[in-house]
Amino acid sequence: MAAPVAAYLRLRLRALARLAREIGWLRLVLLLPLLALATMQALVVAAGHPVGRWAAPLVVASLLLTAHRQRADWQFLATTAPGFRRWLAVEYAGYGLPVALLLLALHAAGPAILLLLLAPLVAWAPPTREGRATQHRGRSLFRSEAFEWVSGMRAAKALLLWPLLLGGAAWPRANALGPVLTLVVWLLVVMACYGAPEPSTMLAVAARQPGQFIRRRLGLGLAYAALTVAPFLALLGSWPLALGLGLYWLGLVALTILAKYAFYPNAVHIKTIQALVLVVVLLLVGHPAYPPLLVVVVGGLIWQSHRRLRAVLGQQAGEPKQG
Repeated sequence: MAAPVAAYLRLRLRALARLAREIGWLRLVLLLPLLALATMQALVVAAGHPVGRWAAPLVVASLLLTAHRQRADWQFLATTAPGFRRWLAVEYAGYGLPVALLLLALHAAGPAILLLLLAPLVAWAPPTREGRATQHRGRSLFRSEAFEWVSGMRAAKALLLWPLLLGGAAWPRANALGPVLTLVVWLLVVMACYGAPEPSTMLAVAARQPGQFIRRRLGLGLAYAALTVAPFLALLGSWPLALGLGLYWLGLVALTILAKYAFYPNAVHIKTIQALVLVVVLLLVGHPAYPPLLVVVVGGLIWQSHRRLRAVLGQQAGEPKQG
């Protein structure tokens, strides 16, 4: 048992090191300390709240569950190691351990123990069944050109989730925190739509110039995002607050779309950068370094997305000549 687990963990460390090299050490050196600082600040605030301290282990376990169900090596693990779930349990426990230790340091022993119990249990959750989403395809409410929304909302069962979230936000006993939490959940649903890159052939057909293509993706994505989030914002009861929070929310959606094409077509890189950007932009609000950091993130994603699309389109244009 110990030897296979150790070998698996060494393999995972090598994969993480390779991912870090491909993403770029400079980006990680800039983002990871800020990510760690933002996470620590969020845990400090949560640990001081009687309900928030119990939300911390649930949030970490939910993030692990989402990543676990979308693993790309399910088939490989299932065919090569029947007992692989025990390996994953050790891996996930290791991911949750730093957060649990920090909760212990903040005198939140109960949530820390809960996290150490929940993190390994994630390993026994089933993978996402990709085929089920494509077996029964009804008519979509979204234009076919907005393919991210067509496939993403169908896979997330958003037609059922959206009214449930709206009902929870509008519940008479809910306070102002209810709509805010539903905004976060709906943001994660929308982000999931932009986590999977489309085939490069689709991009080559749709894109003439990188700038024109990105503007079109942003226009469609932000239009649908604004339409779906407007009812949640209306429940805030304050139009200035709704306007400010709505613009901030749509800005996060825009960064998600830019991150997709900045690291297209590598799905792992896309999801990693999207998660880093989301956590840093959400949790560092109010920090003195926030304005210049936001300028760097936005400018970097715009530049990198144009650069990446030019390279992909150039490869697509060069393929017929090489044949």
